[in-house]
Parts: sequence; C-alpha cells; structure tokens
Amino acid sequence: MTTKTKNTRIYDGDGDQLMVDHAIQERLIVLPDGRPTKLTDKTARMRIMWGQHLLDDVVAGRYRSIVCAVNAQDNSKGIISKLAELVTTSQWTPDSITAHTQMFAHRESVTVIKFDMDTIEVLGLLRPTNRDHLTLSDLGHGFSVASEMVRRKPGGRLPVASVSFLGAHANALVDEHGQEPSFETVLRTMHEAGFSGDVYPAPWMWESAPTGVYARYPFPPSLENMRMGGF
Repeated sequence: MTTKTKNTRIYDGDGDQLMVDHAIQERLIVLPDGRPTKLTDKTARMRIMWGQHLLDDVVAGRYRSIVCAVNAQDNSKGIISKLAELVTTSQWTPDSITAHTQMFAHRESVTVIKFDMDTIEVLGLLRPTNRDHLTLSDLGHGFSVASEMVRRKPGGRLPVASVSFLGAHANALVDEHGQEPSFETVLRTMHEAGFSGDVYPAPWMWESAPTGVYARYPFPPSLENMRMGGF
C-alpha cells in the first residue's frame, strides 16, 4: 500500500471538501496502470477518454479522422450526422450519408466508407446487408482496414479517435453468443486489428463506479493476475 506524501489541492477554496460526495452518480474511479519511469514505454496503446466529449473535441480540431458505424437504412440519429451538422463546412446531410452508404453495401462483408467533411474525415464501418447487427469479426476486420488507411495517410488522418460501438441501436454490436460484449473485448478487438488511436466510452459508462477503470489499453498485467487469484 502506498502512502500519500503530498497534500496537493485539486480545487480552489473549499472545492476539495465539497467534491467528496459518494452520492454523485456520474462518478469514475480512474486507476493508474503503472508509475512513470525514465524508460519510455513504446507499447502501442489506445487512450480511453473517460469523461471527455467527442463532439466537442472534434469541433475544437483535436482530430483529423473519426471511426464510427454507419448503415444503409437511416443515419439521422447516428454520430456521423451529428458530426455533419456541427462541422459548418461539411456538405453532408443524413439523407446524402445514407444514399452514399447504400452504394457500398455488400451482403457478405463489412465495408469501410470514407466521408470527407472538410476539417474531419469519417471512416464509417458498414455492416453486411445480410444481418441487422455488427459482430466482433466485423469490428476486427473493419478496424484492420481503417487502421491501414490511417497508416497509409498519417499526415491526413492522424490524430484519430473512435466511438466505443456499445449501446447502439441501428448498429448494435454482438458477440458469438448474441450478447453485447464487454468494453474490454471491444478494446482488445480494436487493438489486435492495429488501432492505436483514442477511444471514447459512451457517456452512460461514466457511471461505472465503484468499478475502477484504466485510461489506457492494453491494461496492466496486474488485472489478469487478480483474475487468476493473485495480487
């Protein structure tokens, strides 16, 4: 167990005392995955943007490309349409997004479609037309293609961020049992496909306390050690 040796205040005035409220519902417990060292960790990691607002960050110009899901039926409620609305120089509309998507729909395989919105490029994962959901295999293949697209054009597509793909309705993500996978499984699938950008958890996931969360993936070995009964 470590001992706190510095009494650094977080807030001005009485802010530190006022913010000690365990009744707050939207509460996160962010865990460090290790102490900083003099040696640089060159492991390709994804940052998990707990508590951050993706749309605000896009409008602020923090990213050049975004990965999300699209479908060939209706994208009016999807994040891609929100992006098209917020990027004032974008000429895309929900109807034109859907019409463009329909041109690339395939029955058997996932497709990655580019949408140039001037200041941001959206890489949309389109599920096969023979089912109404995305599978983990679809997600892995889509991120393999999207990651390669980013690598081939790093100056034009980096920095890159992605949604979590969890909690969707029109583009639901399911595992081999037909259930929504864990966030860890989604992160592992993205990472194994070569993705190393930022990932934005869905806002309702901000209420994960008392479960502790990490701000980077891969997670530290200590998590697996605890699963195996160690410390």
